[in-house]
Amino acid sequence: MSPNEPAMRLPLPTDGPLEAPAEWQELRRKCPVASVELPSGDKAAYLTRYDDIKALLSDPRFARPTDRDEGAARIAPEGAGGPVANGDSSIAIATQGEEHLRWRRHVGKYLTAKRVTALRPGMVAIVESLVDDLVEQGQPGDLKATVGFPLPVYVICDLLGAPAEDRDRFSYWSDAFLNVSRYSTEEAQASYGEFARYMSELIAAKRAEPGDDLISNLIKDGAEGGEGLSDELLLSTGMGLLVAGHETTANMIGKMVSMLLADRTRWERLLADPSLVRTAVDEVLRFDANFGFGVRRYLGEDVEVGGELLPGGTTVVCALSAANRDEQVFADAAEMDLTRAPNPHMTFGAGPHACLGQSLARTELQVVLEVLLRRLPTLRLAVPVEELQRVEGLLVGGLRTVPVRW
Repeated sequence: MSPNEPAMRLPLPTDGPLEAPAEWQELRRKCPVASVELPSGDKAAYLTRYDDIKALLSDPRFARPTDRDEGAARIAPEGAGGPVANGDSSIAIATQGEEHLRWRRHVGKYLTAKRVTALRPGMVAIVESLVDDLVEQGQPGDLKATVGFPLPVYVICDLLGAPAEDRDRFSYWSDAFLNVSRYSTEEAQASYGEFARYMSELIAAKRAEPGDDLISNLIKDGAEGGEGLSDELLLSTGMGLLVAGHETTANMIGKMVSMLLADRTRWERLLADPSLVRTAVDEVLRFDANFGFGVRRYLGEDVEVGGELLPGGTTVVCALSAANRDEQVFADAAEMDLTRAPNPHMTFGAGPHACLGQSLARTELQVVLEVLLRRLPTLRLAVPVEELQRVEGLLVGGLRTVPVRW
């Protein structure tokens, strides 16, 4: 990565809403450490190879950039952006060292595969009801708005013990939290203030009258003589889980269905053999090229990546979706193989910051797919694939609508 080479601008263009940028393959082959320009105008190093990204994400020395990191690149342009894009450290969950490990231990025990499996029957009932709504509203329907958006909100509200009727507010707060250019900084900050007040009141209500939800259980952990989480960490945890548990999964449901219907032989394969749902979900997660900007890491010291020395003070963007297409790791990486196993994709990250909610997300995607295959076997896209429109202005990738017929 030469300081004189022209920087590509993120997000990279694509030939279609579900297509991967053509540059990824060439970058992996010739320029594994590239220079990119973010919407803010800041420069960053851009990684596209699987092994390089996995090694960096697995290194406990490095975490997401915050406003305490001098010179760290910001994603949002001046006058825009939410807390995450601007690296606001005041809302960051403990990011490094023992404090981060302790936080993961506290929260992770309530998001294990076993605990998520216990939530599965409730998820099935919710999806059945949402599909009823989709059918009742008539054709064509928007699968994202009717199924993809409500399900994760209901699930995360149930997990946190928050009223599901507040889901529209959660959606707005979530968008503002992950905003790059959709809202001004003032709008995003006002939204964050509303969100923080709401979550603070919810935590206070759980202290006064605990239930059997994640926030109540985290409060009980502290009350029973354990280390517990501070009020600040409880607040960041509740807000972070609600945003992460809603936005990414809601978008992924729409993308999953679109990818499987874009080539109808994929859908027919699942109809013929529903036992493939589990491997199909992981392959969809690997194959998704509309994931967002990528995961950022701030290098507090010099580090060698891909045979190149990156100096301390560099912000690195890890293109997880590009790594998921690395031919050195995945056979026929440019093809969707619904039977692919093992499938060590990095959609949920890697190392000490790997997504805690991945069992929850996988289960939601599996349940949606199982119910749709059973209830709406004739499901198809209501518009040509090329007419689907990408979400713009957020850190996470998605489709604006997913019009379907059945």
